[in-house]
Amino acid sequence: MDFSCTNLSSWKSALSTYETSLVSLKKPDLISLDAFYRKELPFLIRQREPEAFITQPELRRLLQWKLSRGKWRPRLLDFVSSLSGTLVESASKRAFASLPDLSKAVSELTVLKGVGPATASAVLAAYAPELAPFMSDEALLATLGNAKEYTLKQYLSFADKLQKKAKELSTEEESFTPSDVERALWGSAIASKLSLRHPKDDSNIIPKRSVKRKRKP
Repeated sequence: MDFSCTNLSSWKSALSTYETSLVSLKKPDLISLDAFYRKELPFLIRQREPEAFITQPELRRLLQWKLSRGKWRPRLLDFVSSLSGTLVESASKRAFASLPDLSKAVSELTVLKGVGPATASAVLAAYAPELAPFMSDEALLATLGNAKEYTLKQYLSFADKLQKKAKELSTEEESFTPSDVERALWGSAIASKLSLRHPKDDSNIIPKRSVKRKRKP
């Protein structure tokens, strides 16, 4: 997916590849982890408002989702598994209360061992998808042309671009969030990598040549 594209239909088509790409990766538990991250976790966090927070078991499962969707780094999982529940809850409570200040929110979360800007972005995206997109390798590469720098400065630049793109694509009838933009970029990149075809896109289907049969004499 070309990030400079301004066509809403193209972005919606790219977003529709997300689910297909998840299945095509054939990674154990990824489908259930994604359902937890995108559907169950946001509800659990918001249920705790006005002082929303994430628990240590939820953070651990979120990290499993992140690692399953990207590169597996078991050491990070060990760090997060050893965190105290009280520390995770207090840090996430401060982070959520800091929004819409993304810089402060990320900084509040990265005090936790094993939680860098990318994992912090996943936590914030679960709570505020309309503001904080997850910093995936694929979306970083498509947006900034670099997927090797996982710093707060890089995330803020990335988030700003996705926020602007989401605003550009949103209409009065429907909104397109920064998280939608990230999933569209990720799904499109994975689909391209696995040579999957976008739904309703026949551009890579090669038409069969008609073969003329000779008449029998």
